[in-house]
Amino acid sequence: MPATQIMTKLDHRTLVPRLRALQVEIRSALRAVMETQAVAMLAQAVRDDAGDTIFGIDVEVEKLLLLYCEKWGEEQHFTLVGEGLPTEGLTFGVPGRGGPPFRLLVDPIDGTRGLMFDKRSGWCLMGCAPDHGSDTSLQDIEVAVMTELPTTRQNISDVIWAIAGQPTEAERHDLVRNTKTPLRVMPSNANDIRHGFASIANYFPGGKPLIAELDEAIVNRAMGGWNPEKAEVYSDQYISTGGQLAEVVLGRDRFVLDVRPLVYKKIGVESALACRPYDLSSWLVGQQAGCVVCDPFGKPLSAPLDVTTNMSFAFYANQSLADLLIPIVREEVTRLLS
Repeated sequence: MPATQIMTKLDHRTLVPRLRALQVEIRSALRAVMETQAVAMLAQAVRDDAGDTIFGIDVEVEKLLLLYCEKWGEEQHFTLVGEGLPTEGLTFGVPGRGGPPFRLLVDPIDGTRGLMFDKRSGWCLMGCAPDHGSDTSLQDIEVAVMTELPTTRQNISDVIWAIAGQPTEAERHDLVRNTKTPLRVMPSNANDIRHGFASIANYFPGGKPLIAELDEAIVNRAMGGWNPEKAEVYSDQYISTGGQLAEVVLGRDRFVLDVRPLVYKKIGVESALACRPYDLSSWLVGQQAGCVVCDPFGKPLSAPLDVTTNMSFAFYANQSLADLLIPIVREEVTRLLS
């Protein structure tokens, strides 16, 4: 390409269909594997990486992802960072090839544990940012795409994507009829959590009593007290950060909080598994849908594009909810976990 035609900005409109196509391939391949292999094979631990334990179900998708990126590298220079990959990432193509270099942050299967038992959908998450080397951060992400990876008992899959500065868009795919229909992106407009889902991540052993205490404190303050005669707030322990984000973006949840790194630090365990940057690679989908995505103290998410940084986060369905809950969350997190 002549020097005068070299692109200086990411081609968002090209990246979105490219990432969507890759995620559809991953979804199709994964579905075929799930329909032919036993749960015991899919749930078998294969290796322990810096990011997380890699199971049999992850390996099949990892192979497809790398093959796709090798082909893409014939026309574009980029670095792939994600769960199951080397901590420094994998570089494809050669400098100067294609448009400007970018970093692609990927979680091929977010929600592995639920999906490998055919229990609940996982999500394929991707975020793309201009390449600033090791200084590239979550806030640099300009394109995000996420695709639902359904169980074998489910024939519907949602696809959601966002470009910085533009409204979030979505489609619903019928995997039997092979049809696509527009999906309305409409987070809840409720200004409180009454009669809605508001959840604090409490999945694994370690610090559960602290998280439960925090949960009770936040909900009681937000509700003005607990009414034992009513079930007014509900919790959904969806072991998938991407899945939680989708629930908020599509109007099914109002508030999600994950403070596991802060809890682990409080109890003196700093290396325990928690949310990692690749789990939040699609955070832009929430922001561009009008949701508030931040840390527990109300600040923007801050982390490098790596596979090892433990992260805390909060999702709020709208600004009114954020205005109500952020001061409460900040004060209770500080009181219980500092």
